[in-house]
Amino acid sequence: MITFPNAKINLGLHITAKRKDGYHEIETCMVPIPLYDALEMILDPKKQSWSSTGLPIPGDPKDNLILKAQNILKKDFPGLPNLQIHLHKNIPMGAGLGGGSADGAFALKLMNNLYDLILDDFFLEEYAAQLGSDCPFFIENTPKIAKGRGEILEPIDLSLKGDFLVLINPGIHIGTKEAYAGITPAPPKVDLKEVLADRKRWKSELVNDFEPSIFQNHPELAEIKSKLYEMGAYYAAMSGSGSSMFGLFDKKPHEMPWDEKFFVFQSEL
Repeated sequence: MITFPNAKINLGLHITAKRKDGYHEIETCMVPIPLYDALEMILDPKKQSWSSTGLPIPGDPKDNLILKAQNILKKDFPGLPNLQIHLHKNIPMGAGLGGGSADGAFALKLMNNLYDLILDDFFLEEYAAQLGSDCPFFIENTPKIAKGRGEILEPIDLSLKGDFLVLINPGIHIGTKEAYAGITPAPPKVDLKEVLADRKRWKSELVNDFEPSIFQNHPELAEIKSKLYEMGAYYAAMSGSGSSMFGLFDKKPHEMPWDEKFFVFQSEL
């Protein structure tokens, strides 16, 4: 059985408070986009196996969210059969696109079907929250306002259908420490849902709190954002804590002024 975990972008991202558990309270709108990995699982009573192709995945495989998802399910459902698991990695990692989180969440959904567990989305979201803050979003995989650590989700009536997305990832690694070093948590100055309801306000009021300090450290990201607006984007921003930049367009843009050293993705939404 095969599934295709997709990436996401953030429309606005506010860091509103520091939590006692060390995490931060956030407020953002997450939207799925049609950039995919491919995940295959096959039941195999004899042995467990893991393999991957595509973009190289750093770190120990046991730390991969797909395998962690399997272990979480096995705690509550002992005796589940082993799996042959293969991931083809296409979504850039550490890029603010949620690719790893999507892989973990889609693994839960795929195993729910393979193992015939008949778990509804509420329970899958509970399991996904154990994997990571962004993971629950990918269970229903529809536009949501995310609060708390990112696991408190509220549906929002928002559609980008028919618009065009240009996504650029320059391959700059921005760690959590760097991302939060320039942040002073504060309540948002505007109501996110009100701003999202009026696209005329997006450019000036739909902000990502990470941008000012990260752009200071990496001015090339600010240059990409400016270029997206020059190309005609009605909105451009950094996704998550970066370093991916994206632009949204009413019409398909034809100018693509980035060379092969960047990961460039263009698609109708």
